[in-house]
Amino acid sequence: MAPTQPPLSAILPPLICGTGTFNSQYNADAFAVPANQIVQRSFELGVRAFDTSPYYGPSEAILGAALNTPHVLSHYPRSSYYIVTKVGRIAASEFDYSPEWIRRSIKRSLQRLHTSYLDVVYCHDVEFVTPAEVLVAVQELRRIRDVEGTIKYIGISGYPVPLLCELAELVLRETGEPLDAVMSYANLTLQNSTLASQGVERLKRAGVSVVPSASPLGMGLLRNKGVPVGGMGDFHPAPRELRCKVLEAARFVGQRGEKLEAVALSWALDRWVTEGAALGTDAGLGVSVMGPSDVRELEEIVREWNGVLDGLDIAGREVGDDQRRRSLERRKIIAVLATGIWDILGEWRGYTWASPDKDYVNVRVKEIIDLGIPVPEVKGHVRADSRL
Repeated sequence: MAPTQPPLSAILPPLICGTGTFNSQYNADAFAVPANQIVQRSFELGVRAFDTSPYYGPSEAILGAALNTPHVLSHYPRSSYYIVTKVGRIAASEFDYSPEWIRRSIKRSLQRLHTSYLDVVYCHDVEFVTPAEVLVAVQELRRIRDVEGTIKYIGISGYPVPLLCELAELVLRETGEPLDAVMSYANLTLQNSTLASQGVERLKRAGVSVVPSASPLGMGLLRNKGVPVGGMGDFHPAPRELRCKVLEAARFVGQRGEKLEAVALSWALDRWVTEGAALGTDAGLGVSVMGPSDVRELEEIVREWNGVLDGLDIAGREVGDDQRRRSLERRKIIAVLATGIWDILGEWRGYTWASPDKDYVNVRVKEIIDLGIPVPEVKGHVRADSRL
């Protein structure tokens, strides 16, 4: 069982800076992203948690360097912020959830991030492996937590909400201990709110402490200029028809003096901060993760976030009447624009793309099978298309 420590909901901040943008997937050159300035400004604006992954190219190393500048070291002790990273995903079609790889990955993350412990570690993109592999990985992470103390909390992340729920239920049933966190991405957006409609109640019943909602812009889909195309090319899974509808929605919003990304961000933050509260912080706030590529984007995110909070009755947060009024008026404007956007999206509202796609093969597992080594199964499930 878990060691005696507060639940994750008692310590995790409600706003997390994601660093998937410290990568050539979203930007032409990962090393041109002003990471040091983003991290420093995050601290100045009150952000106290950072999410990364070995899969995000140089992100861990870049974040680690940014967290170890003289300014950060002298003003923000390690105990004052939280580091979230992941294990298991190596490349687009390469996953390794074995205990050996997890130990190696954790050791490498600690070195890259210049820290003696990791606050939260997710099994990354669990839909690409079998339930048996997820169980093995969770149990190894818990062993490291209990024996070595270099991990504090453990969870899973991925895209398909029903699968995330099934795996959270499986972990509880098979181990008797619930997951600390389940992170979903691109499933609480203006285009798709599956996390709220299909995830909250099941994950709560599975005993999960916190469910962070990541990528409120749908991995950059909900922007005036469309999906991001970085140094690695066009990676986004959204089909052409959906992209066209989103650009039409951006024109609709632009004609009314707004930017699609600002509207989408405000709507997602406002909805999840309340609907995600049951699986959020002990202060009653749902947890959101978003990744800026520059300081301006970061400041826009925090401005929208604070505007949302101004409209809520939060213990200890003093808000003037004018601030509260502006927040509530903004919420009404966003609601009207959201309705117009949904009309434009039509049948594409609520659409989710396949993850993984039908042709996916884990190259590492294929190598094992080719060598004649049996792949483990789990009670009640067989290996089929790497999913439940």
